[in-house]
Amino acid sequence: MEVTKKKIITIGGRPGSGKSTAARNVAAQLGFTHFSSGDLFRAISKEHGQDVLQSNLAAEKEDGIPLIDKLVDQRLRDIGEQENMIVIDSRMAWHWMPFSFKVFLNLDMDTAAERILAAMTPERIEAEHIPDNAREYARNLQNRLDSETRRYKKIYDVDPYNIDNYDLVINTKTTDPDEVARLIVERYTNWLES
Repeated sequence: MEVTKKKIITIGGRPGSGKSTAARNVAAQLGFTHFSSGDLFRAISKEHGQDVLQSNLAAEKEDGIPLIDKLVDQRLRDIGEQENMIVIDSRMAWHWMPFSFKVFLNLDMDTAAERILAAMTPERIEAEHIPDNAREYARNLQNRLDSETRRYKKIYDVDPYNIDNYDLVINTKTTDPDEVARLIVERYTNWLES
């Protein structure tokens, strides 16, 4: 069955790979709106007095589909049904929107930890109990990724880190944000016209 394409770009990837930056840049270049499911997940976690890793681990222990996933997933499905001309950074949007142009940003955990820590304020590091050592934080990021992978496999039977799910894969360790956005816009335009 052929899927009808929509003017939606979904950007997934590993922690710290630049999903939000790429999504904002691409949205600005195309005149699209931007949505971050990571921001929604963080806000819901904070409402429950948890950080992202704690929410992931707690959700992994819940039977059935965890509440936090239900809330985020429903929002993504609503966007897919109701909107167009939008760029979404999300680990699972590709799954809920098979009609989208699907991008995966790849990055090793050590580089991810260094980048994320460099962008954080000391207040946020302290408030979220984040290790200020890049090597230790890289282990936390890997634990989060492993938890998400197990949870998504269990509840949806998918792996959001399998690059075969995507139309375009970019390693952001060696590709700067402007080039990432340029590549996405170029390949998206070709995809839309094919």
